[in-house]
Amino acid sequence: MSKYGPWIGGAIGWALGGPIGGLLGFAFGKMFTDEGSGPGGERSTAQVAGGGRRVRHTQPGDFAAALVVLSAAVMKADDKVLQSELAFVKEFLRKNFGVSQAEQLLRMLREVLKRPIAVREVAEQIRFNMEHPKRLLLLQYLYGIAQADGHVHTREIEIIRRIAGWLDISQKDCQSIEEMFVKTHSDPYKVLEVSPNAADAEVKKAYRKLAVKFHPDKVQDLGEQHQQQAKARFLQVQQAYERVKTERGMK
Repeated sequence: MSKYGPWIGGAIGWALGGPIGGLLGFAFGKMFTDEGSGPGGERSTAQVAGGGRRVRHTQPGDFAAALVVLSAAVMKADDKVLQSELAFVKEFLRKNFGVSQAEQLLRMLREVLKRPIAVREVAEQIRFNMEHPKRLLLLQYLYGIAQADGHVHTREIEIIRRIAGWLDISQKDCQSIEEMFVKTHSDPYKVLEVSPNAADAEVKKAYRKLAVKFHPDKVQDLGEQHQQQAKARFLQVQQAYERVKTERGMK
């Protein structure tokens, strides 16, 4: 427990239950039993209020746990895990989580990679417990990892798109984020989620909607590094809008 304690430190909530908690429980034995979710992941995937589900607040540890499990699913999508992918992910985690937490997450990742992953069930647990802006950021991370070896495999794209659907992320949002990673020069209209034939007023409306949806402030409670990643997405939306404005001569 000692080597994971500093990161656990009350930073994980709903991820201790359901299929995610089950995977992490198998990886680290009884490290989660004090939280009421052992290897079987006995806690339900979402709290129930008034007969329905309600989203619970996603803490930084929940987000990191979700990222580790879904990253493993993407890395295994082409039936092989390359050393270059592990090296990339290690650097990726260090950059976005810091050296100490990255080492802990990498240990978790190596263990999760050894086990079968019920990807749909994992994604649905995330969907019912994680706020939409954070799910969008999570999808952005997955595309970044898929691009690790300089080539985005078709199976990786397929699994990420399925994950997006299970996360209740729209096809347009998914395609818009995908443009950041799989194209040398992104299509500004796809980024803005509008047709090239859209009227200027529709383009402006789409930009304002996306600027709100992807604003970095929506993930500020996850920490500065995650805000920086959200900012990169926010800037891409702004740049796409500026390109369209210039091409059309819009004011």
